Amino acid sequence: MAVNLYIPPESEIHAVPGIEIGIAEAGIRKADRKDLTVFQLAPGTLVAGVFTQNRFRAAPVQVCESHLMAEPEIRALVVNTGNANAGTGDSGLQASQDTCKALASLLGLNSQQILPFSTGVILEPLPVDRLIAALPQAIASSKADNWFEAAHAIMTTDTLPKIVSRRMELGGKTVTITGISKGAGMIRPNMATMLGYLGTDAGIGPALLKDMTRAIANRSFNRITVDGDTSTNDSFIIMATGQSGLNIDSSKDPHFAALFDALADAAAELARKIVRDAEGATKFMTIQVEQAKDTDEALKVAYAVAQSPLVKTAFYASDPNLGRILAAIGYAGIADLEVSSVNLWLGDVLVASNGQRHPQYQEEDGQRVMKEAEITVRIALGRGDVAETVYTCDFSHEYVSINADYRS
Repeated sequence: MAVNLYIPPESEIHAVPGIEIGIAEAGIRKADRKDLTVFQLAPGTLVAGVFTQNRFRAAPVQVCESHLMAEPEIRALVVNTGNANAGTGDSGLQASQDTCKALASLLGLNSQQILPFSTGVILEPLPVDRLIAALPQAIASSKADNWFEAAHAIMTTDTLPKIVSRRMELGGKTVTITGISKGAGMIRPNMATMLGYLGTDAGIGPALLKDMTRAIANRSFNRITVDGDTSTNDSFIIMATGQSGLNIDSSKDPHFAALFDALADAAAELARKIVRDAEGATKFMTIQVEQAKDTDEALKVAYAVAQSPLVKTAFYASDPNLGRILAAIGYAGIADLEVSSVNLWLGDVLVASNGQRHPQYQEEDGQRVMKEAEITVRIALGRGDVAETVYTCDFSHEYVSINADYRS
């Protein structure tokens, strides 16, 4: 059950000039399911990516990293669902490379100009013959306004597609930003089973695009968690076609800040949609930590609370057993934390002040907030002026059921 996840109507989803998308049914895991997506990028498009730090990173992740390091002109992306091609050794690498070679042959490109992506079950061989056989179908269906279909085609346990799209005026040019993502479980990106693709027709210099992609990932996909598990396949890609006529090569450009913020906001919305559609989620929770000494300790506290199974199950039950939050703050790893300086709010309710139950706190006030579908937990550490926010969800019976039956 997704929590207040907005899906824009197709009339509000803008094609990005320079990007065409094709969809096919390859039968990777299940028949009669659109499970193969091909992005074709116009000449001159620049691409940057950030990937999982899981040491068991999947074969396609390794190939993407290799191709991007070679710095060719990336001209196509190929995405399959149903199989992660992770934990598959040399044969998995060969399958990803064969996929790139096959698509490159069909498009008249070099194989290093292709980036492959996979998502689905880990430790199973990728049926690469089926994937390659469906590539012509994907190419034949390519069109500029296929973002909505692509958002569906990259889903696994997602219940709803995640898509954002917007237009803005910059430097007298109309700039388009459209993106899609997938993910519902095994979510705590540590990037650089989450995939995110963001396209724009702004022109962005290659070094700048790399820096922007890393910074945007840190402001969006690196600020969410469902279950604390970093997938083997997490990948986030930005594609800048330059076809709007706006070109930015430096962070000193007068239009840089507006473009960066727009891209970052779109990525953050995609990231939050992953949490809203998390497996079995019934509550969307914002964990705000303030008055921290530095970013590291703010995030330690935020993630300790956001990933605590005891906290998450209490929120599912709407049970204001809020001592669990204090316990998570206490074990977050700040050795010199003065608990007498910590304050805790649940929504607009001050629960704990100076490290203990606030004298005016009433459990019925806490329960009132806990029953809401969207809840903010605010924690003031009393140590400095740094603030960070992490987004998460509750744990329900359905989360266990989905993951127990995932391969069925």
